Amino acid sequence: MTGPRRVLMLTHTGRDEARDVALAFCKALTGHGIVVRLIESEARDLGLDPAAYDPTIELTAAEVGASEGCELALVIGGDGTILRAAEITHAAGTPVLGVNLGHVGFLAEAEYDHVESTIDAIVQRRYGAEDRMTLDVRVFHDGEQVFRTFAVNEASVEKAARERMLEVVVEVDGRPLSRWGCDGVVCATPTGSTAYNFSAGGPVVWPEVEALLMVPISAHALFARPLVVAPTSVLAVELLARADGAGVLWCDGRRAFDLPPGARIEVRRGEVPVRLVRLQEAPFTDRLVAKFGLPVEGWRGSAERRRRPELREDHDA
Repeated sequence: MTGPRRVLMLTHTGRDEARDVALAFCKALTGHGIVVRLIESEARDLGLDPAAYDPTIELTAAEVGASEGCELALVIGGDGTILRAAEITHAAGTPVLGVNLGHVGFLAEAEYDHVESTIDAIVQRRYGAEDRMTLDVRVFHDGEQVFRTFAVNEASVEKAARERMLEVVVEVDGRPLSRWGCDGVVCATPTGSTAYNFSAGGPVVWPEVEALLMVPISAHALFARPLVVAPTSVLAVELLARADGAGVLWCDGRRAFDLPPGARIEVRRGEVPVRLVRLQEAPFTDRLVAKFGLPVEGWRGSAERRRRPELREDHDA
């Protein structure tokens, strides 16, 4: 990129601490000559005067194309805000750096108390980006494509009426697999394996693994287990064509589409990945332990390798 450095900042402005952190980032980044770009509505919520900063805060009215020309999108909030940022940046391929102010915040790279080190990493360009798989999601009805979108975490087909089960036939690579009476079906990426997929009883998949996941929700069937298939596979869920067979498609819990009886949903690997900024090379295992507060007291792995050099040599090899 030529010209001044630019960062798009997206904030969960409904939270006091998020607004405070956003203003701190604006002051620090502009103080280092980096242009900060904001959505106009968020700038109003933050109560800032763009001209009070040097360089001046850039404003954009539309979310579409908001990240073009920016080296990264800085997101202050929880996973929901980061997923919104993924929608805005997806077409341009702008890397997303999440500062977590939510609960678990699996998509975030930094925490609330890491603001100063995060500012320093941006200023010094001490960060990298990794590509994460996305889903290409299409809905067909009567042979016609009626809806198409993408998802970072998951696409879930769910029942429209609480009192009724959803009757579906699931398919993998053009072949029928099983018929389920269920509350729904989750199709997820490895990134989404710790989101809705996790709550539905699906496996946790390391981000380096390329795969697609399919998990039934409360299925009444003998064979209703989580499935892990190749990244080249195509998953499909067909709603039975009966009067009470309506459902709803949710993508990342943000975009919904009503599914009529007989609808067919196809899920495959998306052509364009989402890019997540990484400030450090932390193992995913450590991230799981930290985010879920997993008990690891009593682990003797490191001590055992120090005590027995041959184990350390085998491990290093």
